[in-house]
This record gives sequence, structure tokens and C-alpha cells, in this order.
Amino acid sequence: MQGLYIHIPFCVRKCNYCDFFSLAGRLDLLDAYINSILGEASKYAGMPFETFYMGGGTPSLLGAGRLTALIDGLNQIFDLHGLFESSIEVNPDSADVPLLKAALQSGFNRISIGVQSMNDAELRKSGRVHTADQAKNCIENALKCGFNNVSADIIIGLPGQTEYSLRETLHILLEEGVNHISAYCLSIEEGTPFATKITDDMPDDDFQAEMYQMVEQVLTGSGFAHYEISNFARPGFQCMHNINYWRGGDYIGLGVAAASHLNRKRWKNASDLEAYLIDPLKIEIEYDVLASLQKISEETILKLRLLTEGVDLSAFQNRYDTIVIDNLMRRLDAMVEEGKLVRRELNYLLPDEKVLISNRIFAEILD
Repeated sequence: MQGLYIHIPFCVRKCNYCDFFSLAGRLDLLDAYINSILGEASKYAGMPFETFYMGGGTPSLLGAGRLTALIDGLNQIFDLHGLFESSIEVNPDSADVPLLKAALQSGFNRISIGVQSMNDAELRKSGRVHTADQAKNCIENALKCGFNNVSADIIIGLPGQTEYSLRETLHILLEEGVNHISAYCLSIEEGTPFATKITDDMPDDDFQAEMYQMVEQVLTGSGFAHYEISNFARPGFQCMHNINYWRGGDYIGLGVAAASHLNRKRWKNASDLEAYLIDPLKIEIEYDVLASLQKISEETILKLRLLTEGVDLSAFQNRYDTIVIDNLMRRLDAMVEEGKLVRRELNYLLPDEKVLISNRIFAEILD
């Protein structure tokens, strides 16, 4: 499977926890940015894709007209009519009905809404510009417009969050009919407002761990499958674009700071908007060809994130030397003996009780 990703880096305001490449304001550059996206896309003209994901930033800031123009331009370059999954990220404050209708008419069949919380106090403290009512209305409007694949992002560990408020967020989302929920534990990243000021009402790691387990219990008890470390979905509503990432598949990223992976080569565009607008074909950086041991280790980590699939070493036999596979198997078997992984024939999985320390386990695999 091959995916296409487009990064829209513009935001109304940076959230207090965000360390992704995004720019507050600068909306006067949207038209120029669309032209640069199409210019970069021409480099890959004719390439087929099965999934498409437009993320950010805030893609809904494009508005109906610009979104339609961008997709029309991409269709002339790629012919996206064969996509089986096409996702767009939106924020509740900018995803009005015309934007939602334009997205649907442009071929998007999946929408991911940046809800984060259904508690207004938590939203304000995290720097979000929407309210809980706007988030609820956005979900309802998306369903009314014809989206039947609606996802919501939430954050575990926001300042002032309690078990009650988090349960209420889940209750509202389930009641509204979303069929996919991404639940991320808050991480304090260097350079963000949260990193410079830890407030007294910031939940600690123990709270996050307890709430993560609560979220899992509530969602799996409501018919959702916990298919990836941070992702839950009703049957048939998993995000296939992201699953392609986790399975080590190929994808092309367009836009500032967008990453790509194709034929064992990996590269990323520079985080330089001005340079991208001048010439989108000359900002490629961090281009490398992955060595077999590095590639198989990284692919193993990504696949272990898929909790019900894991990594099947037999799938590596036609792509890696036997020596490389045997080396990996010895390391994974040692971790099975230590209780860090479980093994079923040639398939290795991350145990449920180790999900919260998965980063440590992944680091050990890389080492």
C-alpha cells in the first residue's frame, strides 16, 4: 500500500503542548502555499496512491474554496479517484458546514476532529481556540453532511483534568457517534509553553497511566478495538493510512516539514516556509538509505505498535538476509524471556501490561 500525506502548517494559535511544525497566523500565504504544494506534487506525477491524509496544523483553515482548488489540482496530477481512504484533519472552530461539504464533494470519506477535551476549562488551559459546544456541533455537522467515518483526538493529562471530566469527554463522544478515537498522553516537549511553566493542576505520570487504562476499559467495553497504542476504533473504522505507516509501507509527504519513505529511502522537507514558497523542489533534507539492520529494527518497532498484529518475522524473509533476521530473532526472543514481549510462533506482540512502557522496549530494540 502507498499513501500520500499533505501537511498544512497554518494555525490560528499554537496550542500550549504543541511541538509540531505549525505557524500561527500567516493565513495570507495560503494561496501561495497551495501553488507550492501542486508544484512539489508534479515531481511525483502519475504515482498511484491507496490512501490520502491531509494533516497539520489546521487543514480546515483552507476553507471550502481553497480546499476544492487544491484537490482539483492534485487530481490533475495524480488522479485520486482510486483512493479507498481519504482523511482530513479539522478543528471545530474552523470546520464550518461549507468546508465539510466541500471536503466530502472533493472525495474525503474520513474526518479527524481535534477535540482534545469536552471540558471548556481544560481547553482554555491547553490553548485551544474552540469550545466544547463547538466540538459537539462539529461532530454533528460532519455526520449530517454525510461523513460516516468520524474520528476524534483527545488528550490524557491536560491541566485540571479529572477522572470525571475525562469520562464525560468519552461519554459525549460515544453518544455523538464517533467511531474512532485517538487518545494521546500529554507529553511536555521542550520549547512549548507547558515546558516553561508546569502548573499546580498538571496531572502526574501515575494519573496518566490510570486514565489511559480507564480510557481503554471504557472504549473496549463500548465495542471499540484497541488496535494501536493510542488508537481505538469500531470494527472497520481503523485508520488505514496510519496503519500503512506502522506496517512500514511507502508514503510520499508534500509540504513544509513533511516526511516521506519510499523504496527503503527516507527523507524530510525542511521546516522553512519561505524557502518552500520560493521553490518547493529544493528544500529536501535528511535524505538517507536505511541499512538492513536499522530498517528491520525500525519496521519491527512500528509493527509492534499494532497491538493485535505485532510483527511476523516470516514477512521479512523475502526482503532481508537470513543473518539480519536471525539477529533480530535472537534479540526479540531474549525480550520474550524477560517478559517484555510475547511470542506466538514467528509472531511477536507487545503485551497489554507493557504498553505504558513501550518506549523503553522500543529503545532496547533499536540498541
